[in-house]
Amino acid sequence: MEKVPMTNHGYDALREELRRRQQEERPRIIAAISEARAHGDLSENAEYHAAKESQSLNEGRISELEDLTARAEVIDVTKMSGATIKFGATVKLIDEDTEEEKTYQIVGDQEADVKKGRISISSPIARALIGKTDGDTIEVAAPGGARSYEILEVRWA
Repeated sequence: MEKVPMTNHGYDALREELRRRQQEERPRIIAAISEARAHGDLSENAEYHAAKESQSLNEGRISELEDLTARAEVIDVTKMSGATIKFGATVKLIDEDTEEEKTYQIVGDQEADVKKGRISISSPIARALIGKTDGDTIEVAAPGGARSYEILEVRWA
C-alpha cells in the first residue's frame, strides 16, 4: 500500500469532505430516490435516474476518500525546518523572464490548488525545486516553453 503524503490541512479537508458526503449527501440522495420511486414507472422516470447517478458518483467519491485517508501520511509542516526545499516548504520565486514574484507551498497531490499557492509534490516545478536552496536557479519545462526561476526564500509555515 503506497502512502499518500499530505499536510494536516489537506488531511482535515479530506476528512471533512468524507464526513459531509456520508452524513449529509448520502441521506439527501436516498430521500430523493425514495421520492422519485414513489412517482411510479421507473423506466421513464428522469428524477429517479438522476438520483441514482448522483448516488453512484457520491459513493464512488466516498470510496476514494476512504482510501486516501487510510493511506495518508500526514506530515506536520510546523515541525520541519532547514534551508533545503522538501515537501511542505513554502518557496518564494522570481520568474527571471518577467520579474514576477510567486510564492508556492509544496503539498500532496490531493490538496494542490495553484490559485491558493499550493502546488503538487509531483508537479514539474515542485520536482525541480526539491533539494534546492535560497539563491539557486531552476529551469522548468512549461507548455509555453522553458521557464527559469530564482529561489528567493524558503520558509516553513
